[in-house]
Amino acid sequence: MCYEEEECDCVGFPVLGEPAPDFEAVTTHGKLKLSDLKGKWVVLFSHPADFTPVCTTEFIAFTEAADEFKALNTQLIGLSIDSVHSHLAWVMNVKEKMGVEIPFPIIADLDMNVASRYGMIHPGQSSTAAVRAVFFIDDKGILRAMIYYPLSNGRYIPEVIRLLKALQTTDKAGVATPANWQPGDKVVVPAPATTEDAKVRLTQGYECKDWYLCFKKL
Repeated sequence: MCYEEEECDCVGFPVLGEPAPDFEAVTTHGKLKLSDLKGKWVVLFSHPADFTPVCTTEFIAFTEAADEFKALNTQLIGLSIDSVHSHLAWVMNVKEKMGVEIPFPIIADLDMNVASRYGMIHPGQSSTAAVRAVFFIDDKGILRAMIYYPLSNGRYIPEVIRLLKALQTTDKAGVATPANWQPGDKVVVPAPATTEDAKVRLTQGYECKDWYLCFKKL
């Protein structure tokens, strides 16, 4: 991202809490428009290239977790700056060689339209390949979280699922989740907004460390 008038490679990013940039793209499952998926959560993730070792392990890992994402009302969508024909060949290769059938669509983004809107191209890594980015879009089309990884290191899929569950828990229960939270753990009660609320807080049966930090079980 550039802050001064100088020659530099600028990377634009979408903004948390705002509508995720809409797009219509060709995928391995046909044309896909992001706004048509409202009502579902979306996990959009980019990878550097087809037929590469780390990306293949990630797609297998996402596939193994696909049923869990589906149970969370979440659509997985992959993306790389490759053609749909390359994607299809790779998908068939993974099925043939590794016995894994990838069940979710993969966006073909040769013109970098989607990659540019989501800040997936980092010139310090590559000017022609997307980094390993993950975007969490809620069922109203709002961008809720982003995670970026370098080209060299694969993602930990349980953390993607954990964060997705944390976001959905926040929405459902109006709470926050503390550090290292796992589903089933205690959650954080929102901090009081007034002096009177702070006094009352300590009498409401929560597990409080102090007036500003209280936990409860859901």
